[in-house]
Amino acid sequence: MSLFHRRIAALRERLSMAEPDTAWVISSENRRYLSGYSAKDSTITESSGCLLINKDNCFLVTDSRYTIQARNEAEDFDIKTIDKNMLEGLGGIVTMMGTKNLGFEEKHLTWGVYRDISAILSKASEPVSLSPLNCMIEDMREIKDEHEIHAIETSAVMISEVMDAVVDDLEPGMSEKEIAWKIQCMIHDSGADGLAFPPIVASGSNSALPHAVPTDRKIESHEPVVLDIGLEFEGYCSDITRTVFLQDPTPEFGKIYRTVRQAQLRAIEGIKPGMSTDTADSLARDIINDAGYGDFFKHALGHGVGLAVHERPRLGVTGPVVIKEGMVFTVEPGIYIPGLGGVRLEEMVLINTDGARILTRANSFYDF
Repeated sequence: MSLFHRRIAALRERLSMAEPDTAWVISSENRRYLSGYSAKDSTITESSGCLLINKDNCFLVTDSRYTIQARNEAEDFDIKTIDKNMLEGLGGIVTMMGTKNLGFEEKHLTWGVYRDISAILSKASEPVSLSPLNCMIEDMREIKDEHEIHAIETSAVMISEVMDAVVDDLEPGMSEKEIAWKIQCMIHDSGADGLAFPPIVASGSNSALPHAVPTDRKIESHEPVVLDIGLEFEGYCSDITRTVFLQDPTPEFGKIYRTVRQAQLRAIEGIKPGMSTDTADSLARDIINDAGYGDFFKHALGHGVGLAVHERPRLGVTGPVVIKEGMVFTVEPGIYIPGLGGVRLEEMVLINTDGARILTRANSFYDF
């Protein structure tokens, strides 16, 4: 049984126990996970296709721009090409499949499309109702299989090598934008599919912004420079952050750095299968709180990484879940002091029987 056959079979098993009898899959990551079809959607209002899966059928519905790619990549699916009135055509296929209740991805479907497809399906000879899939496919994606682990680990090694090269290349007077451009060029030269996200390069007071956008600011000695970068390999993402100093930091930033690094190591050492994600978060957060910086650690400890750079599980206090073998996520505590600057350190880890195995391999850690 092929990789995609197994995933489709697992989805069908979940559908058999749920309200929807047919899954309508529109998100690019979920489409790729189930079919191998790699086309992406440039905006939320554009689509390169969707999947329709029930107990008897697997259809990939697209338009003529993508027909050849769909046939080449989604070998387990029947390809349906619709060039006019996509939703009307989609409604016809749904009813032809004998669908009674169509499951939709509630986190990806716009209100406009939901309204229009509801109107079409309500007029069918046998009206079709709609129900949310309740993140059914995202649940499946939380546990990575051997193919995914290999791709993610390769991606992590590649981005680690890029990070080492970037750090070696840093000099005072370089601008954040200049460094970000060098990162993009290095990722391109590494053989990656592309960027997982635009590089974050934040120096001095800008480093207090967790998702800073690179500016014309020039980096200086003794100040923190946060580098957060990622790439895609065979569709799978990597994500790594280092905070570096061109010369020894000020005493205050030395303390902040030590605190973040201690929090990160404590979390990586302590995370085990069966632990709740909020407990994992507290391993790092308690150390930062005890050091007096609790008010400056504003985000969760980490997030899942796979076909999307931010996916389930989320390692935070909101919506805790149980950590399981096969999960891949980041461990990235940070301290961000407005007007002064910040420090973040991020590793990707794979959960196995014994705990967390680090996938990223870059150096650039300090013993201040």
